[in-house]
Amino acid sequence: MVTLSEILPVEAVRLGVSSRDWRDAVQSAGELLTLTGTSTDEYTAEMIRNVEENGPYIVIAPGFAFAHARPSPAVLRTGMSWVRLDEPVEFGHESNDPVELVVALAARDASEHTAAMGSLARLLADEGRAAQLRAARTPRELHALLSGQEGADRPGSAAHSGPAADRTASGADRGAVPTGPVAEGPAGYGGSADGGARPADGGGARPSAQQAPAGVHKILTVCGNGVGTSLFLKNTLEQVLDRWGWSPYVNVEATDTISARGKASEAVALYTSGEIARALGDLGVPVKVVEDFTSTREVDAVLRDTYDV
Repeated sequence: MVTLSEILPVEAVRLGVSSRDWRDAVQSAGELLTLTGTSTDEYTAEMIRNVEENGPYIVIAPGFAFAHARPSPAVLRTGMSWVRLDEPVEFGHESNDPVELVVALAARDASEHTAAMGSLARLLADEGRAAQLRAARTPRELHALLSGQEGADRPGSAAHSGPAADRTASGADRGAVPTGPVAEGPAGYGGSADGGARPADGGGARPSAQQAPAGVHKILTVCGNGVGTSLFLKNTLEQVLDRWGWSPYVNVEATDTISARGKASEAVALYTSGEIARALGDLGVPVKVVEDFTSTREVDAVLRDTYDV
């Protein structure tokens, strides 16, 4: 598995980029993929077509677009690029516009980049680290933060001062998971006498038996291609499950819209964006919309709603 700093080299970082609109912003991110030998110009066109055909679901958090398309011959190797705009642009997203950061992913398959995606999800869920990344003055400074080469809690650092810190402070609870009975337990799940699921003895709140089938549960995270935003949401959800102590009992699978229709009956619920939820329609299981894929607080609330706790 490649690391985040390997998959996103300093040569693929541009700060203060001027863009006329969202297409121009994705084009800039795609040009960096081409420059670093990650993909061809055709892949950039595929990323733009993805938004044209599926809507702005790639805007997965306030101000943040995760541009990507399906693995294709236009991808030469797995890699990423990072573009911070000098002025935000509109993608047409209902709640997360305007966008000032575009991260592009070109993936050869659905697995090679999973470790890097997990690292990025954890970084952006940490409000201090996210503020530092937004305030980085040079590509090398930003890359050092991605590599973990600079302390996140350094007094006087970008996380503690400056415009980016002010922006993050307005959503200071974005990455926090509230404490409570679920966060303190349960220690595990076992089948209940009524055929549902229940916390192990001494655990916390009890999920609704009607919503929680016995055995290991499955939650699908869904996007248009199954290798980008769905994997990002999967990583954020797994962070919450880890904090709850439920990771051994809930399997999270990232998938695309086509596969999701066939797998829906196996799942407790599907988590996705508003655009993809509308495209999926009624699948016979709950389809939960998450607006901010970087927010462990929002995902925590959606998970509580799923299990009625």
